[in-house]
Amino acid sequence: MARRDRHGRGLRAPLLPYDAPGYRTRGEVFDDELRDAAERLESRWGRAWGRIDFAAEDVPPSDPTPWEHGVPLGRVFPAELGQPTRVVVYRRPLELRADPGHVRPILRDVLAEQVGAVLGRAPEDVDPDYGAGE
Repeated sequence: MARRDRHGRGLRAPLLPYDAPGYRTRGEVFDDELRDAAERLESRWGRAWGRIDFAAEDVPPSDPTPWEHGVPLGRVFPAELGQPTRVVVYRRPLELRADPGHVRPILRDVLAEQVGAVLGRAPEDVDPDYGAGE
C-alpha cells in the first residue's frame, strides 16, 4: 500500500533530484550509450547502410538461432516487407560480461560486429577502435 500524506495527495516531490545519479535507471543509461555508439558509427557509415533501426532489449528470446552458441549479445534482423533492418543489443548479457562501469567498449564492439554483418565488412573496418577497450 502506498503511503500518502494526510490529505491523500501522495508524495509532493520525487525521492531523488533529477540530476542525481540514481534518478535514471540502468536501462535508460544503457539506451543513451547505445544511441551515442550508433551515432558515432552513423557519422562514418550512414550512407552505406541505408536505414537501420537500433534497439536495446533486456534479454534475448529463449529460442537461440542454430548458429549461436551461448547467450547472444546482439542480433541483426534483416529488412523485410518495407521494415528497415534492425540491430538489437541485449543489455543484461552485455552488462554481465563487462566490468562495472565498462559497458561502453563492449557495446561499441557488439555494434561494430552487427553493423559489419549488415555491410559485409569486418568489424575492424567498421570501427577502427574495435577490440581496443577503454
